[in-house]
Amino acid sequence: MHFRPELVHIKGYVPGEQPLGDEAVKLNTNENPYRASESVFDAIRKVAEIGLSRYPDPLASTFRKAAGRLYDIDPDWILCGNGSDDLLTILTRTFVGNGELLRLPYPSYILYKTLAELQGAAAETVHFQPDWTLSHRFTDNPAALAAQRETHERSNRLRLAFLPNPNSPSGTILSPETILRLAEELPCPLVVDEAYADFAETNCLKLVEKTEKIIVSRTLSKSYALAGLRFGFLVAQPQMIEQLLKMKDSYNCDTVSIAAATAAITDQDWLAENRAKILATRGRLTQRMRDFGFDTPETHANFTWNTRSDIQVKPIYEHLKANGILVRYMNYPGWGDGLRISVGTDSQIDRCLELIEKYLLEDGGERIGELKIEN
Repeated sequence: MHFRPELVHIKGYVPGEQPLGDEAVKLNTNENPYRASESVFDAIRKVAEIGLSRYPDPLASTFRKAAGRLYDIDPDWILCGNGSDDLLTILTRTFVGNGELLRLPYPSYILYKTLAELQGAAAETVHFQPDWTLSHRFTDNPAALAAQRETHERSNRLRLAFLPNPNSPSGTILSPETILRLAEELPCPLVVDEAYADFAETNCLKLVEKTEKIIVSRTLSKSYALAGLRFGFLVAQPQMIEQLLKMKDSYNCDTVSIAAATAAITDQDWLAENRAKILATRGRLTQRMRDFGFDTPETHANFTWNTRSDIQVKPIYEHLKANGILVRYMNYPGWGDGLRISVGTDSQIDRCLELIEKYLLEDGGERIGELKIEN
């Protein structure tokens, strides 16, 4: 075989199920259930009328300027990509080499480990605490230290750290003050993956001004309902952007996505209205799952993470799937399993909750514990 040896042994990232057609209710990949802003479709139609014979702007300048105005950031601090996953790949390729280390919290976005492995690097995981906070171990991992003969040798190998905030699958969040402290203690850049930040009350964009070690990545897939378009951006100090530009593909964002993303981020009235709907449904879903006996932490994203220690939750996932509703069943070795449920429309969430309640009430309600049934 002619493949790189490390590639053959990598399992690879497995995305959530994407069934063909519209027959399934998809609550498994944290997509926005609502139609994007009409300004997005106007922008796409305009591009189609002009034609696509020319290459796109390699820097996505119109988007950078629009985002700069929105966030009060110089456009030179912004790099655009084909979704935030493209940007995470660029970051990993830029900072992490063969035999080096990339650190990430656990459980979190499973793509991070794959990106490290593709570089021939090692993914060093630090477990969240039971309350989904990170202790000093994220910046000083005793297990990893014990594996190295000398502390400075390991520090020199640690090249990058990823921190999703809000986190997936939990939806929990760390404060900007905590993240700044972590960044100052790390010997490498810290990438704050803010894929779900528009659903939260805080973010870390302003921290980028304080230190070059903090890089913030964003996506338009979730809050702007553009998962099918693929567009993301990151914010970093200009000297960091200068080096990251060397690693990206020449035209990693196409003309259609640049125009649509610029239109989307410009329509903040649409975002505010959509966010309000998502948060209202999220609150209802969270409370109902708790009523059903699930441990559901307070979420700051567009999904909930739901666990039970007294029953198996995978059969609930299978029950929902058999009835046309997809949620994400996730099992993290050494931590446990659970159901991640994306916030859909009210009718979609109502149907999901009805099916979960029906399942739990089978066999005389033995599975449901302290279920609170609404009249």
